[in-house]
Amino acid sequence: MRMAELSRESGVPVPTIKYYLREGILPPGERTSPNQARYDQSHVRRLKLVKAMLDVGGLSIADVHRMVAAIEQRTPTHDLLGITQQGLPRPEGGDDSRLAAARRRAEAVIEERAWKVEPDCPAATALAGVLATFAELGQPESGPWLSRLAEAADIVAEADLDSLSGVADTEAIIERALVGTVLGDTLFAVLRRLAQQNVSAARFGGR
Repeated sequence: MRMAELSRESGVPVPTIKYYLREGILPPGERTSPNQARYDQSHVRRLKLVKAMLDVGGLSIADVHRMVAAIEQRTPTHDLLGITQQGLPRPEGGDDSRLAAARRRAEAVIEERAWKVEPDCPAATALAGVLATFAELGQPESGPWLSRLAEAADIVAEADLDSLSGVADTEAIIERALVGTVLGDTLFAVLRRLAQQNVSAARFGGR
């Protein structure tokens, strides 16, 4: 297909496609003349993936460059997921005076679940920030409550990774991990609220 058709099918404007070509985010098409090229469905797929990275994932162009480089280098799945997570926005916060205690609590949760993660990885840092915010608001999390949430997170993570079972294509892995994590966060929050309503009705009665 020509660039105009590529633009229509992908939903990405022609000037943006040209920018992606210059930046190496989109691989070049097959040259048919000095100033013309043909593109195929692989280009459509890459453009849709980049669109998802920017619009759904909220990634920066620099993050997109890293993701595309990982795709081209056929990076192993575990490392691909790590690159995807690092690019996603994460919760921040926490008063510095409370952050040290929160970090220790976060490390304790990681150790309790025997999670194979680095204690200073972005997600662990974000966990410490959230726990510090709990403390700032005078609502320290209780041990059993946090432990049960961490246990539930293990179940959700298993479901997340099960969705990648049998997927070998690097672009498909990134797309599923990216969209699945961003939209999955929202999906799980909604399911949690529905479950809270159900448990509340069972325990306390009322409508």
